[in-house]
Amino acid sequence: MSSSQIIQRKIVLASRPIGAPTADNFRLTETPLPALAEGQLLLRTLYLSLDPYMRGRMSDAPSYAAPVAVGEVMVGGTVSKVVTSQHPDFKAGDLVLGMSGWQDHAVSDGSGLTRLGALEQPSLALGVLGMPGFTAYMGLLDIGQPKAGETVVVAAASGAVGSVVGQIAKLQGCRVVGIAGGAEKCRYVVDQLGFDACIDHRAADFAAQLGAACAQGIDVYFENVGGAVFDAVLPLLNVGARVPVCGLIANYNDTALPPGPDRLGLLARTLLTRRIKMQGFIIFDDYGHRYGEFFQQMSQWLKEGKIRFREDMVEGLDNAPQAFIGLLQGKNFGKLVVRIAND
Repeated sequence: MSSSQIIQRKIVLASRPIGAPTADNFRLTETPLPALAEGQLLLRTLYLSLDPYMRGRMSDAPSYAAPVAVGEVMVGGTVSKVVTSQHPDFKAGDLVLGMSGWQDHAVSDGSGLTRLGALEQPSLALGVLGMPGFTAYMGLLDIGQPKAGETVVVAAASGAVGSVVGQIAKLQGCRVVGIAGGAEKCRYVVDQLGFDACIDHRAADFAAQLGAACAQGIDVYFENVGGAVFDAVLPLLNVGARVPVCGLIANYNDTALPPGPDRLGLLARTLLTRRIKMQGFIIFDDYGHRYGEFFQQMSQWLKEGKIRFREDMVEGLDNAPQAFIGLLQGKNFGKLVVRIAND
């Protein structure tokens, strides 16, 4: 099929959100695709990844990556199939991992595409075998450096990153305590993923429950959340604790400083007196050269049944905005993926 015969459906950023995103910040558009030029290929999106970092890209505040321009397609990782190709490195039928964004078709020059081998479940390239799994692997093992017998605490423990962090920590011989929102997610984290305990951050006595579950203190805290969760973790950090900072989803919609006392002095004093290492990282910027190492190890763990992974699959491009809004509210259960087309 010629690309010029295809009507491309895509979701663009209609306006920048103030606070939490709403449906009005997104717009579905339809446009004919141009004919392919030499060196280009036509992609049909099969799966789209929805991730918290996208909230930051909707804002024009300074960050580690350029914002999405108003009127441009929303950014996002994708698994796609090559429909037609005038590129020497790709042929029709190839499955590729890329960043085509929130659209059902895309024209590419091949830049940034990774050909996927035979995967029984291609969407896993957006989850446990992709950016979230890679983030969990490098953040925990390289920054957290867990040692057998230590206590590792994982925020957003039922999510795409946290669920993998905790399981890897168990493989390292650690005691693992998860933090999640709601009894169902906490049961899943303990019963299905093998964490030693999981605390519901919505509980009125959350801080007390976390303290009881971490009687020997916290040696590694994998930060995905921030906010009140970090406030409860901070006094429990042991001397020499390590804190990989992956995300701060509790604050992504903030438009001003949070209410309450200024905690910066307490944080700085704790970091100093307890000699704590707290390090942020951007996975492909900092560790892109080690993706092969991760992929080989994670593939082996999956094959051996040592890592379990849950997807929250949403059907249809039209439902991506509402699913993303729900993601920022903690409504997803597992890695959030939109199925755009059947493979």
